[in-house]
Amino acid sequence: PPAEVVSGRVRLGYRDVLSLNPSEMRKVRGGEVGFIFQDPMTSLNPVLTVGYQLMEPLRKHFGLSRGEARKRAIELLSLVGIPSPQDRMNDYPHQFSGGMRQRVMIAIALACEPKVLIADEPTTALDVTIQAQILELVKKLRQEMGMSIIWITHDLGVMAGIADRVMVMYGGLVVECAPVDDLYTNPRHPYTRALLETMPRPDHAGQERLKSVVGQPPHLTAFPTSCPFAPRCPHVFDRCRVERPPLMPVREGHEAACWWEVTEHRPRDDV
Repeated sequence: PPAEVVSGRVRLGYRDVLSLNPSEMRKVRGGEVGFIFQDPMTSLNPVLTVGYQLMEPLRKHFGLSRGEARKRAIELLSLVGIPSPQDRMNDYPHQFSGGMRQRVMIAIALACEPKVLIADEPTTALDVTIQAQILELVKKLRQEMGMSIIWITHDLGVMAGIADRVMVMYGGLVVECAPVDDLYTNPRHPYTRALLETMPRPDHAGQERLKSVVGQPPHLTAFPTSCPFAPRCPHVFDRCRVERPPLMPVREGHEAACWWEVTEHRPRDDV
């Protein structure tokens, strides 16, 4: 079935989330973990006011009265930069622009002051100006509220602007994990290097066509037993096709799942 968990743990603090019963999970969802969905245009309920949708988690998790929840909801709308928040409480989602809807989604996700905020490509559907505003808002709120953020994105520019540490995934597997500055200056997995090479650079304007990652992504109908990037990798050799590499340290705080030593142009001899 979809989303079946077959192994591993999901830790939140000192607890394994997978071991919680349904009642405990309801307290975690929206309470300790907030979630911003990808598309603000379709993520809000179109037949309920934004005020109602903001008040619902406050009343559910904190047991606030209607008046108390309304007061806190107005504060949250103000926190995320919605003008005249008291007047907008009775408005419906279609009365907000895309950027304002995303601000409402952020307010809902932050309503219960979560320890962790998961943001699933929350700026993908927005234009670059609104995208920059949302990024600045999230960074500001992170500092003020002291929460951790898991930001899921394909946008390398966004990643550079908001992340402290990056995990690069390919074919459902983590292939590289590093501090953001180290990842950009010293990428060690061929997929990471290929991604960075696709970025347009002002200093290369007019010199050559933009690069792309050749080949096709893997089909995930079966879990890979070899390196999932092998069919597209310029450094592939026999071991890559028969054995899947684990994450291995390449320097302090930096790991990559690759049998090839990219800096020395040879297979690794330490594993």
